[in-house]
Amino acid sequence: MALSDLLYPDNPKRKQELIHLHQELLDCMSTNFHATNELVGVLNEHLGCTISHIKMRESSTVKENCDIIIQVMSEIQHQVQKIDSDMKEKLEPVLYQKLYDIKEPELEKIAIAQRVFSIILGEATSTAAMVAIKLLGSNLLTFTVSKLIGLLAQIGASVLGGISITVIGLGLEMILHAILGAVEKTQLLTAVRSYEKHLAEFKAASEKYQCAIHEVTSLVRQQVQ
Repeated sequence: MALSDLLYPDNPKRKQELIHLHQELLDCMSTNFHATNELVGVLNEHLGCTISHIKMRESSTVKENCDIIIQVMSEIQHQVQKIDSDMKEKLEPVLYQKLYDIKEPELEKIAIAQRVFSIILGEATSTAAMVAIKLLGSNLLTFTVSKLIGLLAQIGASVLGGISITVIGLGLEMILHAILGAVEKTQLLTAVRSYEKHLAEFKAASEKYQCAIHEVTSLVRQQVQ
């Protein structure tokens, strides 16, 4: 038994909590990588984007993996903004406003968007126009991407950021050493609370992000069928 466990008998329980929370964080990150790649696939296939797919790096730290997903999320934001700029540039103001008018029938919006994409891409399907309209009209998607980028940056900058994502498989003492160095009760409690705070916010934002992406990809699948 470690000296810190003799001094602070509740530490073993806190250690197990840290390991469980760390695994939850990694599982949530993994799901976000998968959802992001789904959206990237749709953008590349239907809107002519060239965004690279991403993969979690098991030999890297939490921060390095946060940076990977932040980069591609920022690129997705850039592409959505570019679509909006193209629409604004190539449409009459009245038609452009119709794209954001909640009272305007969606089929009319898709027809307007398809006209623009036919110019930009040379040829455009109704699926491409539908995806564009969904992305432009989805404040939820743009908001949740911004929210997730902020949370990922916070996680990367926290005590969690320097931990290798493979540390779970290396045993209890390795993860504790990676997180705290020297385990003391106050440090351990701080680390647990930090995990709980970041994880609660991260999971909530991730669920909204994944739902927004699922809504877009489901519509694409229905259109293809």
